[in-house]
Amino acid sequence: MVAAPPAEGAARLRPAERRGRAPGGRRPGGARRSALPRGGGGGGGGAAGRRRPGGGGTSAGRGPGPIGAGRRAEALGPRPQPGGGRALGRRGWEWGGGPRGSRGRLGAERAGLRAPGGNRRSGFPRQGWEEPAGTAPGRETMPYLGSEDVVKELKKALCNPHVQADRLRYRNVIQRVIRHMTQGLDVSGVFMEMVKASATVDIVQKKLVYLYMCTYAPLKPDLALLAINTLCKDCSDPNPMVRGLALRSMCSLRMPGVQEYIQQPILNGLRDKASYVRRVAVLGCAKMHNLHGDSEVDGALVNELYSLLRDQDPIVVVNCLRSLEEILKQEGGVVINKPIAHHLLNRMPKLDQWGQAEVLNFLLRYQPRSEEELFDILNLLDSFLKSSSPGVVMGATKLFLILAKKFPHVQTDVLVQVKGPLLAACSSESRELCFAALCHVRQILHSLPGHFSSHYKKFFCSYSEPHYIKLQKVEVLCELVNDENVQQVLEELRGYCTDVSADFAQAAIFAIGGIARTYTDQCVQILTELLGLRQEHITTVVVQTFRDLVWLCPQCTEAVCQALPGCEENIQDSEGKQALIWLLGVHGERIPNAPYVLEDFVENVKSETFPAVKMELLTALLRLFLCRPAECQDMLGRLLHYCIEEEKDMAVRDRGLFYYRLLLAGIDEVKRILCSPKSDPSLGLLEDQAERPVNSWASDFNTLVPVYGKARWAAISKYQGAEHRGPELPNTASFASSGPLIPEEHKETVQEPDSGALMLVPNCQLTAEYFEKTWFSLKVAHQQVFPWKGAVHPDTLQMALQVVNIQTIAMSRAGAHPWKAYLSAQDDTGCLFLTELLLEPENSEMQISVKQNEPRTETLNGFISVLETVLGTIGDIKS
Repeated sequence: MVAAPPAEGAARLRPAERRGRAPGGRRPGGARRSALPRGGGGGGGGAAGRRRPGGGGTSAGRGPGPIGAGRRAEALGPRPQPGGGRALGRRGWEWGGGPRGSRGRLGAERAGLRAPGGNRRSGFPRQGWEEPAGTAPGRETMPYLGSEDVVKELKKALCNPHVQADRLRYRNVIQRVIRHMTQGLDVSGVFMEMVKASATVDIVQKKLVYLYMCTYAPLKPDLALLAINTLCKDCSDPNPMVRGLALRSMCSLRMPGVQEYIQQPILNGLRDKASYVRRVAVLGCAKMHNLHGDSEVDGALVNELYSLLRDQDPIVVVNCLRSLEEILKQEGGVVINKPIAHHLLNRMPKLDQWGQAEVLNFLLRYQPRSEEELFDILNLLDSFLKSSSPGVVMGATKLFLILAKKFPHVQTDVLVQVKGPLLAACSSESRELCFAALCHVRQILHSLPGHFSSHYKKFFCSYSEPHYIKLQKVEVLCELVNDENVQQVLEELRGYCTDVSADFAQAAIFAIGGIARTYTDQCVQILTELLGLRQEHITTVVVQTFRDLVWLCPQCTEAVCQALPGCEENIQDSEGKQALIWLLGVHGERIPNAPYVLEDFVENVKSETFPAVKMELLTALLRLFLCRPAECQDMLGRLLHYCIEEEKDMAVRDRGLFYYRLLLAGIDEVKRILCSPKSDPSLGLLEDQAERPVNSWASDFNTLVPVYGKARWAAISKYQGAEHRGPELPNTASFASSGPLIPEEHKETVQEPDSGALMLVPNCQLTAEYFEKTWFSLKVAHQQVFPWKGAVHPDTLQMALQVVNIQTIAMSRAGAHPWKAYLSAQDDTGCLFLTELLLEPENSEMQISVKQNEPRTETLNGFISVLETVLGTIGDIKS
């Protein structure tokens, strides 16, 4: 018989009734339900207060059943009830009642605890309150009252037998201890309880306890011995994971006197049957050596590690190499002889990528004794040039370049093979890998110009790339330009010139200026169009590029002079002003409005803050006065008067006095001094860097030198000390069992590679005080006399010296008797050259005195050769 549907407005069946409860709210056990009204619906009965079958109240979005309602209450916070009650919405609590299983009791002892202020807490969790360990779900939590209360609570929970009996609850309490420890809270008060907790078969729990003991053992010397005994006991555990974990934790203890406890477990671990334990023990040898400090190297331990290089586990082999390197670093590190090298080469395919990269680095210390052995090794390494790991490819490439130092064609073939992996690294999503690969590409281009020219599009910049990668790609593009791709590269660089980043835009403009030395017409046209944009940062750099271009490529002077008028309004930078003023002074006869532009600078000279601009203005106006005197005479007089009478900067004042006295000497004397040749093609030869042989940078490949630069890296690593070869290895004949690679009878002495040419680093800036202090503390390393006729033109000499990276510290004015100049330079190894030039007019010769902070004959001879080239070139121009 089918029951009729309930009438409209009839009370629906409550969930309690569906579960078999009495309609009046009485449970089967007889206890009456709480009479508190339910949330979200008025009273407890009637249509206004009815509960939906799936949840409480009539609010939308509640989950099905009381659990969903409880989550909704927890998210929205406590709601005031019509009867004055408060809904306790936490962990499945119903809207109108207490927690499930509370049997209707909402007293303080079951529904909540007293807060510090005395008010009763609601059932909602508050931030900063911690739940005590072992609390049943739905119970209220204790407040966070400080480190002492937390430690007491944790200690109580760790000692609770009911918590210890529950494996999951016990681990959760230990995790809370570790969490407080990592947050900086001092929980060393539970040290004894944590040591007891290590007596378990749970590996996760052991790891947590060992981490705690390694952290607090130095702070608890009286209890540290207990921790050490526990770890020593676990080093004999049947489980190899437990043995390795205990040994690793014991070696991590940083406290005095621990060496005597860890020595025997380490020796036992070296002979353990489990490979994991041997891996940990090998690394523990290095840790134990560091704990001994400067004590002597244990020869027996070193022999044991050398014997483990034959271990079947490849990770043990690599760990042995690293430990030996650390232990023997005072003696030059681990020595790789022929048996060890052949053994490592035969084991290479079984190593992982990290191990292969490490072994390739160690094999750099081995020199094959014959050409046949050399090519056998290279044949074995050939497959690693195609590895999927960039680290392995770079390590194999460096080893190839070092071993094939006498075979340039082999080096070139290797660089051709690694072109693909390098290009892939340059497009990597890893920014660090991409930047390092670009630095190595630039290094390769020093010896193989145009090596990547066919892949120039790989170096186009993406909008999302960081600034430092864009700058590297622009530098690479400049070196890849040829007749086939010059138009595409210039169009790409032209787009960069309007980038939102001013620094990147200026770098692109300088790059176009560098290409203009070869492809002048196209670049000058692009630079001229950029001037039309009338943007300050673009105009400033374009004018600087024009200045350098006119000096190096005189054939583009006419086009530059036609583009300059009107650009002075958009230049506010000091460097840009100096470049524009120089162009107006040197080529003012070709620029119609040159005097009027300089007049604007003269009128605003009092507000000019850069002395260099004032000095450049003095020189330019005096030069322009020689070719256009009528237009410049008045403003030149006003400028000289200001510089001599009102200027506070002594350098500007002295320059003004010098020019005033020079004018008194006559126009012919002014022309003789100021109108020297503006540029000479021979100086351009100093600008072009010759192709460097691969051997000059092969040892720097796959290091930080391409990233930092050789000079900076030398300064960083100069305190690390020079490497010295260690003693000969004992008991290395046993490696012959791994199989000989080449016959023994082929032996010959391998000579050291020739050193590269002298490379002076740019931007070696020394203060006058440091130069003076260093000069008087060093002895003269070289002194010679150089023939010289006539006077010296300081500007021409200084510009020529800057081209070859020789900086001018101080220089006498033209016509001074005697004339002196002090110069400084630094090569790529960090060697500093301090030079004094002394010219006595009556002797017609220049005395050169050079001092060196490190006595190096070869580098000194190279520096003298560079200096003589510059002085000889200037002397030819002057004559």
